[in-house]
Amino acid sequence: MAFELPALPYAHNALEPHIDAKTMEIHHGKHHQAYVTNLNNAIAGTDAEKLSIEEICKNISKYPMPVRNNGGGHYNHSLFWKVMKAGGGGAPSGALAEAINKTFGNLDEFKKQFANAAATRFGSGWAWLCVKADKTLAVCSTPNQDNPLMDVSDCKGTPILGLDVWEHAYYLHYQNRRPDYAAAFWNVVNWDEVAKNYAAAVK
Repeated sequence: MAFELPALPYAHNALEPHIDAKTMEIHHGKHHQAYVTNLNNAIAGTDAEKLSIEEICKNISKYPMPVRNNGGGHYNHSLFWKVMKAGGGGAPSGALAEAINKTFGNLDEFKKQFANAAATRFGSGWAWLCVKADKTLAVCSTPNQDNPLMDVSDCKGTPILGLDVWEHAYYLHYQNRRPDYAAAFWNVVNWDEVAKNYAAAVK
């Protein structure tokens, strides 16, 4: 089964003014599509064709670099589109809010640590909120298209919220102002989706 580009769950302009329509169009239709195409080419004729993207990521050390880069690109972006929505923002509630308060003290402190992970990731990469093996939360960042599911990652866990800090994710609108982009992200976060990811990760 070849991997496919997932449809965006909203219109290209739905996240404006925080993320502009042109960036969404190029980011989803060109960048993510390229990861999917290149991943399918990289795994053609191998056992990985029968695996889920999660299984591939968890055993990524077994695969060559094109699978790591493009498999990560596909997994990361598939999560990224879903943790945003038009009219997002606000604050989490329920079990997720409790876990954030328990780990970070409060939501503002979590946002500060997450923004710092995004701002200090040198070059291209991602900032993450993930659930570790012991079911606690952690903030971390990964280079390039790596993610916390990967067995090669320094920061291991199940990602429940991710922010793409590659320049293609923000440069048209924010130029070199990555911290401004990271701050604007909170206006579009889909906390219901993040809570769903959290519930599945701590099961």
